[in-house]
Amino acid sequence: MTGISRRSLMIGAAAGAGALALGTASPASAATFVKGADISWMPQMEAGGYYWLNKSGVRQDLFTILKSYGLTAISLRTWVNPSSSPANGHCSIQETVQMAQRCRDAGMQVLLGFHFGDTWNSVGVQKPPKAWANMSYPQMRDALRKYVDDSLKLLKAGGVTPGWVKIGNEQNSGICSPVGSVSKPAQMTGLLNAAYDVSKQVFPATPVMVHLAQPQKMDSIQRFFNAYRGNGGKWDITGLSSYAQGSNVAPILGNMRTIQSTYGKPIMHVEYGGPIGKANQVRDGLRQFITGTKAFGGLGTFFWEPEGYSPFTGYGSTAWTSDRRPTAAMDGFLNV
Repeated sequence: MTGISRRSLMIGAAAGAGALALGTASPASAATFVKGADISWMPQMEAGGYYWLNKSGVRQDLFTILKSYGLTAISLRTWVNPSSSPANGHCSIQETVQMAQRCRDAGMQVLLGFHFGDTWNSVGVQKPPKAWANMSYPQMRDALRKYVDDSLKLLKAGGVTPGWVKIGNEQNSGICSPVGSVSKPAQMTGLLNAAYDVSKQVFPATPVMVHLAQPQKMDSIQRFFNAYRGNGGKWDITGLSSYAQGSNVAPILGNMRTIQSTYGKPIMHVEYGGPIGKANQVRDGLRQFITGTKAFGGLGTFFWEPEGYSPFTGYGSTAWTSDRRPTAAMDGFLNV
């Protein structure tokens, strides 16, 4: 999710167009609009005894429930050396590969998202992993390249081909600050291009995306892309976060369309959500985003961590309540 809202809520409560390949399956056509969700909390919730009911109150496998809403893809974040915190840790590449295998076995596509940190990085925070913090730019570029290479080879050895690889998370200000900040565009681009090149070496057919937040703030979007493109930055898809609701959705869709046409890369709406107490509003906004993104040729829409519920997290923009049932927000995926 965008910057301050998700991170501050979670930290207080606890103190992210191809197909996933099965066997010889090949990537799907980019013409297929993707409906998905980030459910990276799922393993930690299961370990704590949490489970999910469908809208009828019947306990079911979470993948089964999500597929009943028409979802075909799962977004998974991964961190370099995370803590053991259930909500703000885990998601090492080893754990993420295991989760990706579960997605594969459920017939779901996988969007793998590198945060390039040990915990949350977002529009307001881009901290490198602790192990990289004192590195020079050349050292960091080599470490990042090796990390991405090792991670993707581990995924490949696990029998999973990701539908998409996301190099960075809400990286309006760059990655691995200060070395890769947007104020040092050549270094930022060098780091991201290293990640791009390695991703293509391991998975040549998998699209690689960069991910920005807050498309309502076009100055921030333009600053990143003008710096990145101006220094030879490589990417295949522009990922965007937006949690806009109500009358705010239409202008955001207009900005998304502008970003797509200006920078020449298809848009994927990789994070969406809204207040759990306003489920109908969130449902309607989700429908607006899906229909609007389809209309200008966007690739898909993902809900961010809809499965999380109290007391595992106090994050207020999930789509399951503490009675373990989905809210009406999930209905936004249906019939669109």
